[in-house]
Amino acid sequence: MGYGMSRLDMDVDMNDAPGFATSSRRGHSEAFDLDNEIFHLTRLRSEPSSGFKKAINAGQNAEISTARMLWAREANASGRGRFSSADCSCVLGQYLPVNGPWPVDRMDSRVYVSQFSVDGSLFVAAFQGSRIKIYNVDDGWNVQKDIRARSLRWTITDTSLSPDNQYLVYASMMPIVHIVKMGTAATESHANITEVHEGLDFSMHEDVEDSFGIFSVKFSSDGRELLAGSNDSSIYVYDLEANKLQSRFPAHLFDVNTVAFADETGNVVYSGSDDTLCKVWDRRCSVMDRSAAGVLSGHLEGITFIDSRGDGRYLISNGKDQAIKLWDIRKMSSSTNCDISRTRTSGWDYRYSQYPPLYRHLKHPDDQSVATYRGHSVLRTLIRCYFSPYYSTGQKYIYTGSHDTSVYIYDVVSGDRVARLQCHQLTVRDCSWHPYYPLLVSSSWDGQINRWEYLGNDVVHATNNGISFRGSIEDQMFRVMYL
Repeated sequence: MGYGMSRLDMDVDMNDAPGFATSSRRGHSEAFDLDNEIFHLTRLRSEPSSGFKKAINAGQNAEISTARMLWAREANASGRGRFSSADCSCVLGQYLPVNGPWPVDRMDSRVYVSQFSVDGSLFVAAFQGSRIKIYNVDDGWNVQKDIRARSLRWTITDTSLSPDNQYLVYASMMPIVHIVKMGTAATESHANITEVHEGLDFSMHEDVEDSFGIFSVKFSSDGRELLAGSNDSSIYVYDLEANKLQSRFPAHLFDVNTVAFADETGNVVYSGSDDTLCKVWDRRCSVMDRSAAGVLSGHLEGITFIDSRGDGRYLISNGKDQAIKLWDIRKMSSSTNCDISRTRTSGWDYRYSQYPPLYRHLKHPDDQSVATYRGHSVLRTLIRCYFSPYYSTGQKYIYTGSHDTSVYIYDVVSGDRVARLQCHQLTVRDCSWHPYYPLLVSSSWDGQINRWEYLGNDVVHATNNGISFRGSIEDQMFRVMYL
């Protein structure tokens, strides 16, 4: 189940003082297969090319300063006259958003969802108290849209912005997903009072017998479909152009807490469930036989969130066994070989108690994951994890919220925790890294939304909401980088 307790609990370790970032270069407790392709691909995306290193006489493993790389670019040392995407990621990836925090907003309600739009111009925050706020990042974080949701059960469980930022959908513990048009002039959007919030009925299928709730909803890359995961153990696909439910897959044994498209084609999707399994679905085949293309086993408890690397091959999952796992779908097995009865902790419920210390270092007997990342806490709610942005970091980091009131950033290749951002008083359920700038936003059940940035040398400028986005990160270094 994805919904937590109704009271605000403070049973977290509050010994660390809030309001600062810490780092740890400790070695990872679990062995990584560094010959795996994902680690080579990560290095290729986030390190200077071999030709660039050769041009400036740098050793293969030598660290190259930003100043030296900028000098070499201006001198056209590589012969290209510009940085490659890997060169940009190498420079920008060194500047982690760990300074702060500065407040974006505070509400008397838990924050369940907080995400940047694909282009980074908007930021969406959804609260348990039926509110969704859309902030204009380029306009000093002013509220562009203040949505009062309708027909909620428990909370807003998920939101998704269309790729063109023209529509937003929000889900709840019911089979109706509501869609809101973003292009209207009005800031206030009260459901069916000032604006129409059209309801998309996901229960209109011959196999649906009982009511259900939706935990996860995603727009396809072309904006024509919605993908959803529900607590009736199923995956749903809604055709927006035809305005009808396209398909339903009975996908898992328990709640489907999270779904994601594998890449831009939309043909392959991932799902994660309380049955501890990640499943891979090829829609070109699954429509007919309703069976998964493969299963990834390795978690000992339910899965709270999945994030795709976007290449149709790799994904990460956050688990209630207090671990993030990195997967290569080429290692998946058939669904007939998986027995979950021997892995789950009997009688333990992540909503009400701490994870038993005895189980923290147990390993799944048939773990198919490529790597495991530990240190954060996954309790009370469906805490989310992500790859860091492709453009600015080459996806060399993984970051996640945590029940211990922090955001954790891990190095994909080494598994080291490179930063821990602390400032909240309650669980950090969601967080989001800007797709282009060194800026990260954390949101918590304490009702606060905070920004973390790499400041550079610029003077920080105050705005109505705290700190100016442009003034605080576009110092000389970044102006040069984006030219």
